[in-house]
Amino acid sequence: MATVEKILLLSNEIEAGLMDSILTERGIPHMIASYYDTAYDGLFQATRGWGHLEAPAEYKEEILAIHRDVTSRPAEEAGDSD
Repeated sequence: MATVEKILLLSNEIEAGLMDSILTERGIPHMIASYYDTAYDGLFQATRGWGHLEAPAEYKEEILAIHRDVTSRPAEEAGDSD
């Protein structure tokens, strides 16, 4: 059985959903864990981030590359449109 490890922290629910969708589509095994706790009304999300993504260690580099692609915008899209 592959060793599962925490790969990256997720900033919000949208980022988590997008990563989940992409990884599922590519057949990469993973689990997303939210830090939301109803007893503390989301207190941990304010201090620790929205949650994290876990996966087998062998997929770490591929997942990090996908995350970089998802969270960065090309320079030509970053500016105002004329």
